[in-house]
Amino acid sequence: MIDLTGIIAISGQPGLYKVVAQSKNGIIVEGLADKKRTSISSTAKVSSLEDISMFTTGEDKPVSEIMKSIFDKEKGGACVDAKADDKTIVAYFAAVLPEYDKERVYTSNMRKLFTWYNGLQTTGNLKVKEAETTEESAEKKIVKAATEKKAAAKKTATKDTTKTKTSTGVKKTAGVRKTGVA
Repeated sequence: MIDLTGIIAISGQPGLYKVVAQSKNGIIVEGLADKKRTSISSTAKVSSLEDISMFTTGEDKPVSEIMKSIFDKEKGGACVDAKADDKTIVAYFAAVLPEYDKERVYTSNMRKLFTWYNGLQTTGNLKVKEAETTEESAEKKIVKAATEKKAAAKKTATKDTTKTKTSTGVKKTAGVRKTGVA
């Protein structure tokens, strides 16, 4: 799968954007092509690429998996131009994803996918996500939890709880307030 974390498409604006930060009334994004930062209002329609999927005859297929198959087919190169004629677009998409739903996936959807893929490919943002087995990831989580417990235990063990002397020789107590009234 292709790593599409933090990459978004904004409705009404061309190109793809990377989320940089969150502001008080929206988000700050950076254009992948021109590297310009802009603020996007919280009312703008924003779609994260990792949440988008396409219809197939079985279960829906995430865009990251479709981009991975394009990446494998082209060996990391650019795919068909999105401005090609409809027959070329449909034939190429059928070669990449043969089980797509022909009634619900339109040519405009295919063009958008190819535009996104070529945009990510030219900017160098096509990164293949490392696939871990569930056993390895569970083992890593257990090791991480154990090291965090050890670090927390070290922190509490090194905490200094001794009473310190003041300049007049009176011991200072932690958390107790003396008012002078018995």
